[in-house]
Amino acid sequence: MGLPHMSVAVYCYLCERANKNGECFPSTQTIARDLSIGRRTVFRALNDLEKHGLLKRIRRRRPSGGYSSSLYRLEVISDV
Repeated sequence: MGLPHMSVAVYCYLCERANKNGECFPSTQTIARDLSIGRRTVFRALNDLEKHGLLKRIRRRRPSGGYSSSLYRLEVISDV
């Protein structure tokens, strides 16, 4: 697919954290801290993964009205 190695690392991280439905919701700050990379790198990686159809991002709201971390739904790859 030609993804940068940091995008692959973020994808693997999300796969490890995903539930049986392929969903997880770590914050970008948590991803960055756990992988020892910058938040901008995480954002670029998430954009790459979404562009290549490997990930769907769903914004979540708190009951108080503010935004929470996004829900990440990993897409199934059938061509592998």
